[in-house]
Amino acid sequence: MVFADLHRLLRSARILAKHDALIPAEYTAALPWWAKMLRRLLGSRTVDSSQSPGMRLALALESLGPAYIKLGQVLATRPDLVGDDIADALQGLQDRLPPFPTEEAKRVVAEALGKPVDAMFVSFSGAVAAASIAQVHEAETNDVPPARVAVKVLRPGVEKEFARDVSAFALAARVAERFSAEARRLRPIAVVQTLAVSVALELDLRMEAAAASELAERTKADVNFHVPAVDWPRTAERVLTTEWIDGISIRETTKLVEAGHDTKKLALLVIRSFLMQALRDGFFHADMHPGNLFVDAQGRLVVVDFGIMGRLSPAMRRFMAETLAGFLARDYRRIAEVHFTYGFVPSHHSIDMFAQALRAIGEPIFGRMSRDVSMARLLQQLFETTRRFDMEAQPQLVLLQKTMVVVEGVARNLDPDFDIWEASRPVIEEWMIAQIGPERTLRDMGEGLGALGRLARDLPQLLRNVETVSNMLAEGGLKLHPDTARQIAETEAARTRNTRIAVWIAVALAAAALAIVAVKMF
Repeated sequence: MVFADLHRLLRSARILAKHDALIPAEYTAALPWWAKMLRRLLGSRTVDSSQSPGMRLALALESLGPAYIKLGQVLATRPDLVGDDIADALQGLQDRLPPFPTEEAKRVVAEALGKPVDAMFVSFSGAVAAASIAQVHEAETNDVPPARVAVKVLRPGVEKEFARDVSAFALAARVAERFSAEARRLRPIAVVQTLAVSVALELDLRMEAAAASELAERTKADVNFHVPAVDWPRTAERVLTTEWIDGISIRETTKLVEAGHDTKKLALLVIRSFLMQALRDGFFHADMHPGNLFVDAQGRLVVVDFGIMGRLSPAMRRFMAETLAGFLARDYRRIAEVHFTYGFVPSHHSIDMFAQALRAIGEPIFGRMSRDVSMARLLQQLFETTRRFDMEAQPQLVLLQKTMVVVEGVARNLDPDFDIWEASRPVIEEWMIAQIGPERTLRDMGEGLGALGRLARDLPQLLRNVETVSNMLAEGGLKLHPDTARQIAETEAARTRNTRIAVWIAVALAAAALAIVAVKMF
């Protein structure tokens, strides 16, 4: 097993080197002599100087197949591990592969459902979309009347292929953590474990069906948002059947306009739908890229592909509410107190110093028009700052921020003048009121005297925050002071560069260790 894992890793290292994505040329000056020699031995070369290291890494992972694509998607949610520039580039990973034969898909369906395809469907088309894990077919059921459906089918053998690659990843992670203190800090073993859990869930299409069903239930009152219904009798571990959607892709703005849809209103709908899922329900679609979003004839936003979903616990949603309110009220001390109260920042740090760091994030925002301020960027800066104060990455919040980046991009493609703060105002205000309104008060009282005491303590500040937020948003945006922006940009650039170099040094250490193992084995 170790030999097979080693062989797969060495093959992958050569392919990464071929794309100049293992030890990028841009970082060689900061590497030790042995890492530079290793780079040459692996055949690294700069293939396109116009491409960033992150772009080259994304292309290399795509060429390596399904497990590596999924690894890239996991790393895209861990800027603390790979740096912000690499994480941003990995957001653009293209999960597309050639389809496998339709007859093979029919065999998988029949085996999974225990009936011949003809006994369940009167028609079954060739693949209409194909990705690393599964492909989708259009079909028509044998119900009376027949129903058009989308049938998602797992690729044959994909489970074994993932198991082999994840085993190899685990070996590389163990070697890296054994020989590199920097790798131990970055915890690659935990990353591989996250990948393994994520893949296990995606390889059971019943889990995706359950996610779609839950999202549909939570959003059933949202008349402008639609989730395709699951056909449970035709769904199993390796097959997912859902309602077929006739719609226009959200990326096809010309077609949307020709069909009579208002793209400005659609931009509002995209943002508000996402925020209501995340903040109101605590359960959100975390893969809202343009390929998964459609607009139907009724003007509803329709979302597909439920393999990646995010959850925010009630405590995490309240944390986000107080943090956002604190930023908009320019109450940095309050934001700092929230982080310490929730235990996100270790108590040995100075709360005043942390508040000062938060001020460095918030003040450059005020003084700019709200349409020029990215909510996703604000959250990203917050997470970058908290890492400097030893706050461990909160996967729920990182996934929320990364999804927000994609959703903002979708909205601004629909409306270049899109103002995310104004668009978000109704959802945020409703959310804030729900946090401190009578219903919330009664729930908190039911949790005991401790909760009641916290509510009494926080109520005046929360009321002031809500009033401030409402006034500022009603006045058309956030008005602020730009003096510290340049210093923050310079600091963040240096931090990102150092993190990136550290990551690739760790990779080089792991590769060197593996090479030594290989020599000993031969």
